[in-house]
Amino acid sequence: MSVKATVSAVTEGIIARSRETRKRYLAKIDEAVARQPKRKLLGCANIAHGFAACGTDKDALRNGSGPNIGIVTAYNDMLSAHQPFETYPDMIRKAARAAGGTAQVAGGVPAMCDGVTQGETGMELSLFSRDVIALSTAVALSHQMFDAAIYLGVCDKIIPGLIIGALSFGHLPAVFVPAGPMTSGLPNEEKGKIRQLYAEGKVGRDALMEAEAKSYHGPGTCTFYGTANSNQMLMEIMGLHLPGSTFVNPGTPLRDAITRESARQALAITALGNDYRPIGRIYDEKAVVNGVVGLLATGGSTNHTIHLIAMAAAAGISLTWNDFAELSKAVPLMTRVYPNGKADVNHFNAAGGMGFMIRELLCEGLLHEDVSTIMGTGLSGYTKEARLGADGELAYVEAAEKSGDESVLRSCGNAFQPTGGLNVLTGNLGTSVIKSSSIPADRHVIEAPARVFHSQEELQAAFKAGELNRDVIAVVRFQGPKANGMPELHRLTPPLAVLQDKGFRVALVTDGRMSGASGKVPAAIHLTPEAVDGGPIAKIRDGDMIRLDADAGTLEVLGVDLSTREAVTADLSANHSGTGRELFAAFRAITGSASSGASIFEVA
Repeated sequence: MSVKATVSAVTEGIIARSRETRKRYLAKIDEAVARQPKRKLLGCANIAHGFAACGTDKDALRNGSGPNIGIVTAYNDMLSAHQPFETYPDMIRKAARAAGGTAQVAGGVPAMCDGVTQGETGMELSLFSRDVIALSTAVALSHQMFDAAIYLGVCDKIIPGLIIGALSFGHLPAVFVPAGPMTSGLPNEEKGKIRQLYAEGKVGRDALMEAEAKSYHGPGTCTFYGTANSNQMLMEIMGLHLPGSTFVNPGTPLRDAITRESARQALAITALGNDYRPIGRIYDEKAVVNGVVGLLATGGSTNHTIHLIAMAAAAGISLTWNDFAELSKAVPLMTRVYPNGKADVNHFNAAGGMGFMIRELLCEGLLHEDVSTIMGTGLSGYTKEARLGADGELAYVEAAEKSGDESVLRSCGNAFQPTGGLNVLTGNLGTSVIKSSSIPADRHVIEAPARVFHSQEELQAAFKAGELNRDVIAVVRFQGPKANGMPELHRLTPPLAVLQDKGFRVALVTDGRMSGASGKVPAAIHLTPEAVDGGPIAKIRDGDMIRLDADAGTLEVLGVDLSTREAVTADLSANHSGTGRELFAAFRAITGSASSGASIFEVA
């Protein structure tokens, strides 16, 4: 299958830009490949430590030459999305044993939840937790006892961190195993209304708590299409999940069958056999472009304009915001899932899900079919839906020919809009991104005077005091990675939405993040350079006229020569201690910009 000219041109540009770094990365993989178990080369005392407590599998690890899977898990029982992973290691061990291999939990990685920490000081650790997870993954795999790895993770920073860590062991095959979304609870639109009423003081905390508890009510990911579910979409469209496995609910026989089959597939693609498929080869320039296309087609999380760049860099691949912008011109928006619509990811899956979407994008020449995947097929092997076979194991059927609900999922020829759900904005304020798919068309262009804040608490105080009842572009600065770890600013959404619903022309400009859960208010986020680096955002003053144009891709201060102004500074000492933040001083000092992935790591 041939791809459209824009997709081809962007891919070729990435390949050319990445030639030297990718070459060095692949050379490292080739040097690390072992055609016999690496553990066989360890000293006797070393390997004895590695199998001492393995019980049933001790003899196989001591004397056998069969493959051994390292399980890296983000399990904890506080996060709904990760709680199901408690039972997965035993399931994987049993499946591996039955297939002639073994499996061990190599290590755990932290998994924090932005939903718990939003608006709190712990959120200032959130973005950096991605790189901690990558480091933890490297520690887990450093024992060199493994021939493949299975990664158990779902949510916001966990999957990007696991990918970066996995790519540092790029010679190992890698299978990612999701836990799936929780079943549908209180509709997201109703939850949003209660949040807004609470922000207006029209309902109390009891009503808010009841709505939140009915929405987030059981095991699995949150059902809106934020970063967690964008992660899962990416793993499937990049060929690192089993086909059709992404949005199957936890605690079901089908979910367990997917987990068992994932273990068998990991064993089948090690260097010890004849179908070696290391993650460093699967995760190439074409796979990266496929991921960006999937993100655009679904109106996915803006966090991935940061994470995808950092993930690609770990494989020696140079991805830029310009690549997102160019692809966005060619990729139609195929889905309406909250916050872009009323449906949740369960409705998306029921309407045809990933199999339908991938087939549509392939047929339109918007995806690279000729990629390697964990299944040993091109991407056409992912145009399927997962089912239970008569034996209780995983089986497949072709994805539905038509969408089961065109209010949720459409074909490319009948898309919700002809361009993708993310835009890049440029102008005299620098470069930022905006999630345009969730914004009403009459709000794509906002021109209003600025009101400047140095924290989201300042904005909330101004809102409660009635100071923002007018057309306004709220500028919230000193929220970038170097300033305070670039926290999510979700608490800004309800007050700004209230102002918008009153009829005011409202937008947000910030060097911070709003992620995939951002709502219907135009938000130019990830603004680079950030304020702490003296970026233009640090020169804005109250009353400056700002124009945000999501359609033209521009963000500008009007009628002002910013070069004649001094950048303001801020006392950020209160953001640098407490809740563990003092431990991350080194991260803040060396992190890159949002546009380069906000990473502490150097390019491979």
